[in-house]
Amino acid sequence: MEYRQLGASGFYVPVLSMGTATFGGGNEFFKAWGSTDVAEAKRMVNLCLDAGVTLFDTANVYSRGMSEEILGQAIKGLQDKVLISTKATFPMSDDPNDVGSSRYNLIKECDASLKRLGVDHIDIYHMHGFDGNTPVEETLHALQDLITAGKIRYIACSNFSGWHLMKSLSVSERYGWARYVAHQAYYSLLDREFEWELMPLGVDQKVSTIVWSPLSSGQLSGKFRRGTGMPADNRISQGGGHGPKVDFERLYPIIDALDEVAEETGKTVPQVALNWLLQRPTVVNLIVGARNEEQLKQNLGAVGWNLTVDQLKKLDAASNREPIYPYWHQRQNTKLNPIPALY
Repeated sequence: MEYRQLGASGFYVPVLSMGTATFGGGNEFFKAWGSTDVAEAKRMVNLCLDAGVTLFDTANVYSRGMSEEILGQAIKGLQDKVLISTKATFPMSDDPNDVGSSRYNLIKECDASLKRLGVDHIDIYHMHGFDGNTPVEETLHALQDLITAGKIRYIACSNFSGWHLMKSLSVSERYGWARYVAHQAYYSLLDREFEWELMPLGVDQKVSTIVWSPLSSGQLSGKFRRGTGMPADNRISQGGGHGPKVDFERLYPIIDALDEVAEETGKTVPQVALNWLLQRPTVVNLIVGARNEEQLKQNLGAVGWNLTVDQLKKLDAASNREPIYPYWHQRQNTKLNPIPALY
């Protein structure tokens, strides 16, 4: 398993991590993702460790704490062999103080996550989304206090806009506080808007990318085919989708290109889609989820090899999307506004 350096830190993480949103299935939304119990979670954790995947990603909001609880049971006795990433910010109840990135909520939720996980520290603590109601200074000061207390090691953000992240980095620099070393972001062959601003920002500020939904809710799993419509067993059709509505006219040409490259490499469609991401600037880790052990084994096969430049270009051409303003205007002069080198 390859390890990559996480942002402007001295910390290294494997290029794959296991996402545990499938653990628990505590409501209808998460049941569409999966309902992994403790016994199967333990088997999956051991499969990951055998493959060198030591990082496990969860969040307090996944099935209202059930994901963290099941992961905690699954890693019991293995705490010294695993790295844990979890998150806070989204609501855990209807209490007005049970949401957001306030000092009150972060300290409370960090302690609750530690208890559910059965660990004494969290390796990467993410702000699951930007809280526009809480001063950035309050959020980052609270996170600095949690680091000083030894409860978290590194901080990261997720689903931020460019200005959200840049403002946060500026505040950290101003006060000498810990800075976000990674941005957990939605990015795939099908959804490449991340490249327009967040990727150049990551290159410039040394903020690594941890990719969530690298197969775009299963759309790049190889199950979506011309003439067959949406698979009945897909997360989206079962009510667990997120992001834009499925655009079949855009999806199918990408699947065609993936099929061609899969045949050339002897790999599967999802393995090719994941490998493409691992060769993009700033990307250090892909969060791969799995409803069962067979899916997990297939995802683990995305590493240990690389697509050729010609294959990367073929996939890029099939998935290219014209950017919105101001990015199309900036790309008229790439000498003034260089884009990250892709090859």
